[in-house]
Amino acid sequence: MNYYVWYRVERDETETETLIRAMMARVGCRAGVSGRLLRKRGEPRLWMEVYEGVPDGLDFERLLAQKADEFDLGMFIDGARRVECFLDGEAVAPTCTAPA
Repeated sequence: MNYYVWYRVERDETETETLIRAMMARVGCRAGVSGRLLRKRGEPRLWMEVYEGVPDGLDFERLLAQKADEFDLGMFIDGARRVECFLDGEAVAPTCTAPA
């Protein structure tokens, strides 16, 4: 399972990024899954955490919510954190032909 958590931050600042990265590192230690922090191109206050290869979705979701509360992320976020889970799928191989 792959998790995508997206939200808007109040301010695109070092303090916000440091806190969120610390929370993600703690989640990674507890869940055994590394995360990535992304920002939307052209919209720097829209951020996304990506966690791929999560083995146990229910435990991960509880842990993620717990750590977000512990790190008091609500102080830095404008609105809600939206958590989406997608199941793994097979890669689609390209079927390219050489130009004539």
